[in-house]
This record gives sequence, C-alpha cells and structure tokens, in this order.
Amino acid sequence: MKINLANIKKAKKLLNKCECVAIPTETVYGLAGNAYSDSACKKIFKLKKRPKNNPLIVHYYNIQKLKEDCNFNNNFHKLYKRFCPGPITFILNLKKNSKISKIVTNKKGALAVRFPKHPVARSLLKKLSFPLAAPSANLSSKVSAVSSDNVREDFGKKIKYVLEGGKSSIGLESTIIDIRNRPKILRLGGLEISVIKKVLKKKILIKTNPKKISSPGQLKIHYSPGIPIRLNVKRIKNNEAFLLFSKKKERKSNYYFLSQKGDLKEAAKNLYITLRKIKKNKYKSIAVGKIPNKGLGKTINDRLIRASKF
Repeated sequence: MKINLANIKKAKKLLNKCECVAIPTETVYGLAGNAYSDSACKKIFKLKKRPKNNPLIVHYYNIQKLKEDCNFNNNFHKLYKRFCPGPITFILNLKKNSKISKIVTNKKGALAVRFPKHPVARSLLKKLSFPLAAPSANLSSKVSAVSSDNVREDFGKKIKYVLEGGKSSIGLESTIIDIRNRPKILRLGGLEISVIKKVLKKKILIKTNPKKISSPGQLKIHYSPGIPIRLNVKRIKNNEAFLLFSKKKERKSNYYFLSQKGDLKEAAKNLYITLRKIKKNKYKSIAVGKIPNKGLGKTINDRLIRASKF
C-alpha cells in the first residue's frame, strides 16, 4: 500500500494536540490517542462510551520504544521475534517510571501492548514521540470497524480525523496473551493459539471469561450489531437473516455467507462486515448456522457468543 504522507502528517498534528484519530490496523480500525496523555485517553473512553474498568491496548512501533515502559521476559522475546509486527497483544509488567497514563491501565501495574503490521499505522507510529492507546474504533459493546466507512457510521463527525488504510486484512481483533508468569490467553483473536504453542513449546491456559475484567475483549456483551442473535440454528424464523459459514447451493435473499469456499480466514475477515450489512438491511434478528470450532473458527464463535448476549 502506498503511504499518503500528507495524511500521516495531518494525523500526527492532531495526535500531538492530544486529539483522537481513527487509524487502520490489519485487525480492525483503532480509535487512537497519546497513551502518555490523561486528556487524550479520557477522550477515547468518552467517545466510545467505554466502561472505565476496561483497559486499553497501547500500540508501539518497535521493541526499542517499548523498553521505556515495560519489563520483558524470554517468552515475550520468542513471540515478538516470530509474530511481530502482527495480530498479537502482550500483557506485560509496567515499569514504575513509565509515562503511560493510569487511565489506560485502570491504575493497574500491567499494560496490554501491540505492534501493528498495517503499513499506515507503522508509518504513523514511527513519526510519533509517544505510543498510541487504540481500542477498536466503534461504540462500546458494538461491532468493530474494519473500514473507514464503518468508523464514520459509528461516530460521524465526533472523531477529528479518520486515517484511510483500506479494509482490515484480518478483520478480527488481536489475540491477547498474558506472559508475565505462566502464559494465559485472555482473548481469542486473529492469531491462532496452535501457532503460539509451537513457538513457546508449552501448555497455554485459556482464561477468556474471568469474573473480573483484566484485559480488553472480556466483556460478556460485546461485538453486537444491536439485534438478537441465535446460534447453531438449523431452522430459521420468518423475517430472520441466516448467517452461514460457507456458500450453499440454496440461495435466498436473507442468506448471508461468510466464505465462498469454506475458508476460516475469509470467514473471519467478513464477519463484522456481514453483521453490519444485516443490521443495515433492517432485519430484526440473526440466525447463525454452525461454524467449525477450530482455528479462527473458535474466535468467530467467541465473537458471536458475546454478540448474542444482547
């Protein structure tokens, strides 16, 4: 992708003034602000209507910039070397002299950090003197944005600027892993757990539904298009949209397919776009056919389960 330096410059100028800017990443679009600024981070929470106990992910250009804020261990180095930049977020211990705003962490001593792969996000981060706190650019509990149009649908002119970066190539949020002690997956995401296991060569706990929220993406009601969702459905009701994993011979106007060929990566990329499309087409509810519960299918099912709690 060709980088528009004028757009990067405009985003940088606003971020330097502690304003919020929507930025593209390979997972979903993020609502970004200076992670060292209380003022900028308060604006993120206010714009998203996000619960204050739900911490933010902070985006860095590289490991050198992160050294100022966090302590690392061997597991981090292994995963960073293999998967970064990419769709993985690490929970690390904050250094006592870190400038990260306490609003980001909910006054806790840990930080969720990520190194986005999207060339536009990387170009912007390289030019900034601070990391970016950037949760998904959508209203809290609603469907994430995977295009600049999605961001504008949710926020209109409330966001000062939307940095264009095309459609997100993965379409699901990052996988979150706490590696401060024994590795724990706190959120299923765009990076499969199996490949993380291969690198660490050890068992990984999965703690995606804790009693207390310790990481983004753990709210019980999340990723909702704002209408009821029924899961693992074989028979649909009248006037209900039918969301199916792969294309079938039978096609009706209320059938929506996540993949043409039964490919989980394609299905993941199309999930949020399709949920938004169904809502826009004024259906009152969604029936979801069975989706394979393996690889990225586990992440898709996680998102649909949380969306169905509407």
